[in-house]
Amino acid sequence: MSEISIETLQSWRSKKRAMQIVDIREIQEFQLGNLGGDHIPMSECLRRHKEIRRDIPVVVHCRTGRRSEAVVSALTEKHGFKNLKNLAGGIMAWALTVDPSIQVE
Repeated sequence: MSEISIETLQSWRSKKRAMQIVDIREIQEFQLGNLGGDHIPMSECLRRHKEIRRDIPVVVHCRTGRRSEAVVSALTEKHGFKNLKNLAGGIMAWALTVDPSIQVE
């Protein structure tokens, strides 16, 4: 499975690289703080897979990276995605490293 580091994501965002960010956390978690990506809860990802782009890199994240790792694996296996990247450490790592204003709990 392909992962992306916090540092690489930060670089991509600062360079305005084309990508889609998919937040798979529950709505309550998303509303606390998010990276401005698309919200598709984990339980809906397989059903809503057509909302996930295939033409650009897609960074999938959750709170710590564990749930998003499972989603990346399932989408790759069941729907043939080749452009998905799991955000290592999830939004917690982003909040600790890049933006402490994001609430994660």
